[in-house]
Order: sequence, then structure tokens, then C-alpha cells
Amino acid sequence: MKACPQEMKRINSIIPKTDENFVQACVLYNLAPRIEVSMEELIQQLLCFGKLDHLHIELIKSKCEVVQVKKGTYFLKTGRVVSRVGYITEGILRVGYDDPKGEDTTRYFITENHFAADIKSFLLQTPSTAYFEALTDCSLLTFSVADFALLGNAIPCWNDIFSKLTAAYLAEKVRISRELLTLDAKSRYLLFLDYFPGLANRVPLSSLASFLGITRSSLSRVRKNIC
Repeated sequence: MKACPQEMKRINSIIPKTDENFVQACVLYNLAPRIEVSMEELIQQLLCFGKLDHLHIELIKSKCEVVQVKKGTYFLKTGRVVSRVGYITEGILRVGYDDPKGEDTTRYFITENHFAADIKSFLLQTPSTAYFEALTDCSLLTFSVADFALLGNAIPCWNDIFSKLTAAYLAEKVRISRELLTLDAKSRYLLFLDYFPGLANRVPLSSLASFLGITRSSLSRVRKNIC
């Protein structure tokens, strides 16, 4: 569905005149095939939570920036204010924090085709209490805070889409966390394998044990018995 001339005029009035990204959008689309596919996957996921016309989709694409995060480095560090929302196209991020005892704890893993951001830090622009560590080399499609706000002004349903998307992600995290609390070590690991197929062999044993809330030695025994 194409936007009407009035809608095009409204969006163009919102975009800064010095912003050449939208005017020269076709130049930005000269991306590697893998990135183009990832961009389409991102758009399809957004469309699951709201309607976007052709002009809106082109604007979203023009505001995406590819960010590479090397293994062992951070997409976000504790105490930093979130500057970008990311959509992982390749790789795994570990969301971690220091518990009251000062021990490094794994809160969650974020894999391909999922968004990565400390939502509270992003929306309120306050320091993050967690960090996002790259367990592998990662590639993300990202939106800066300024561009995210611009898209919110230009696309009527943009904020609603992300509100629904965030609610869905949080509901999934809460459901998994609650189920893990009621299970023994073996059942927790099996549940993890069910929810995250193939991930167990891509993350460090210590990080996986921390996420499951069991010791590394217990996890090793469970894996050995299952094999």
C-alpha cells in the first residue's frame, strides 16, 4: 500500500532538511545480500504488531545503521545510558549484571532476530543496570535515540508497535523465568533446550549455568547424563 501525497508531505515536513538519508535512501540500500534479508526480517517482525505503508517502511530502512560488536566486547555497559536499540541479525548477546554479592550473573541471552536494548534506560535515558556482552561476533541493525524519536513522530503507529513488541518479549522472559524456578536442574536444562534450540552449544558453560540458577558442576553432570 502506498502512502497518499498528503502523508508524504507530512512526513517530509518532520524530517530535518539536512537529513540526506531519506532523500538518498536508495544509496543506503546498496547493502550486502545478508543485510538486505535481515532488514526484511526486521520489517516483517514489525508488521506483526502493526500496519506500515510503503513510505513508512522506506523511512525505517533509511534510519537503520549496521553495528558490529566483536566477541568479548559490549553493545551496552553497566552505568551507560542506552543510545541505540538493536536488532540482532547475527550472533548472541548475554545480558548480565552484578548481584548484591557482587557476582556476575546472567539474566538472559538474546539471539538472532530479536531486539536488544535496556528498555527502561532507553525510554527514560537513565543509566543501565545491566550490560550486553557479545558472546560471539555480532551484527545488529540499530536505531539511534534521535532517529527512534523521529520515526515516532513520522509514523503514527511506531510507538504502539514497539509497546506491543516489548510487552510480548517481556511476557516471554517472565514465563521462562517462572518455569525455571519450579524445576530441578535436569528439567531446567531440558526446558532451556526446548526454548532455545541449538543455543546450549553456542554459549559458555558458566553463563548457561548462571542463567539456569545452578552450579557449573551440576550442569556438567546433567549434560553428561543426558548424553
